[in-house]
Amino acid sequence: MSRNPERNDRKSGKKPVFGDRSAPRAGGPGAGAKGKPEGGPDRGGWNPNPKPKAFSDSAPRASRAHGRAGADADNFVWGRHPVLAALANPARKGMGRLLATADRAAELERDRLAHGHKIEIVEAQAIDRMLPPGAVHQGLAFKVQPLEGVALEDIAEPATGVIVMLDQLTDPQNVGAIFRSALAFGAKGIVVQDRHSPALAGALAKASAGATERLPCARVTNLSRALEKLADLGWRAVGLDGAAELTLDEALDARPTVLVMGSEGDGVRRLVAEHCDAMARIPMPGGFESLNVSNAAAVALYEACRKQT
Repeated sequence: MSRNPERNDRKSGKKPVFGDRSAPRAGGPGAGAKGKPEGGPDRGGWNPNPKPKAFSDSAPRASRAHGRAGADADNFVWGRHPVLAALANPARKGMGRLLATADRAAELERDRLAHGHKIEIVEAQAIDRMLPPGAVHQGLAFKVQPLEGVALEDIAEPATGVIVMLDQLTDPQNVGAIFRSALAFGAKGIVVQDRHSPALAGALAKASAGATERLPCARVTNLSRALEKLADLGWRAVGLDGAAELTLDEALDARPTVLVMGSEGDGVRRLVAEHCDAMARIPMPGGFESLNVSNAAAVALYEACRKQT
């Protein structure tokens, strides 16, 4: 498999971004690749305008710090779109505890949206107490076990279209937004590293607007080995790196493509990058050189899917 010789920023210690390094600097480093060896957890942040810890891709899940409700958050899906998608998912048949306010229960019964699940009518305050502080549940919550995921081959065969691989992205908001964009642009599925990815529930499911229930996700032990397997199956991997020589338009073509996204701050790790066929950047002529990783993923998905048509 080919290697990318242009990753010079590993020696200099600079943090590249999901953008064009030739643009005038408008602040500190943004989302990109630092060249961290594969294996360790995501520890990086990003500047300018650092996020509060609850929303940083390097921060622990905020729900963990809020007592019993936080500890149980991964067993809940909340909000109208995520809950309706979960109810319609055949994999959820016969499982879960469906909680709804009286108005939402009437809607579910009228439009036959419960799909056989028993509805428990409760007050909105009762749902509030079960969820992390500030969770916008819209009168609906569904207590379930997180989805197990599918085998890598289930997504990769046949080798057509686009797959998204997430290299240790841990912020549920970012991962959920990427699920939403991937579904919108017709990606076949998402691949994550099992030990360093959040559960497909809670805040992640809310941010995905139900996409986690509709888009297959494969959880693998080692991303580098997963890329080797995907290459054997006919896939070509393109990683995002703000210091790359190639632009996305230059790196992408009509072949089956795996888009590899790294965490904000650290980016795609070195061993994962070495298993990519090309590294590419998003040109940013506007002079601001950083993008949120979920925004970068949306841009990359648009470009990749455009090349497939």
